[in-house]
Amino acid sequence: MHKYIILFFSVTLILSACKQDETPPNIIKRDKMVNLLTDLHILDGNMYNIAQVPDSIQKYGTNGYLALFKRYHTDSAQFRRSYKYYTTQPFEFQAMYEQILDNLTRKTDSLRKRQYRQKNASPL
Repeated sequence: MHKYIILFFSVTLILSACKQDETPPNIIKRDKMVNLLTDLHILDGNMYNIAQVPDSIQKYGTNGYLALFKRYHTDSAQFRRSYKYYTTQPFEFQAMYEQILDNLTRKTDSLRKRQYRQKNASPL
């Protein structure tokens, strides 16, 4: 009898440990979240430039975040829920950030190429 109780609890534990692959409702889809986080990091980088002026982050930063959420048809509450959900999925979250880093690298390279062309363009 003791073996059956141990077996029952072991099977129950194993089955409860299995995760479902479904994303809960009201969570931002992965691709949209990757793009949102990419733009969010760009916005954060821009905030660093204006941080030297007192109260500028509160004045310009809040509006920037609100505009970004509006662009992606979301709000800060849904973003927080989604971010919290993805942080509980470490392998997926790491893959997302690898894609975000790739997006940021491509955008940076594109800007550098444009600046190089403008700098080295011959005037007509």
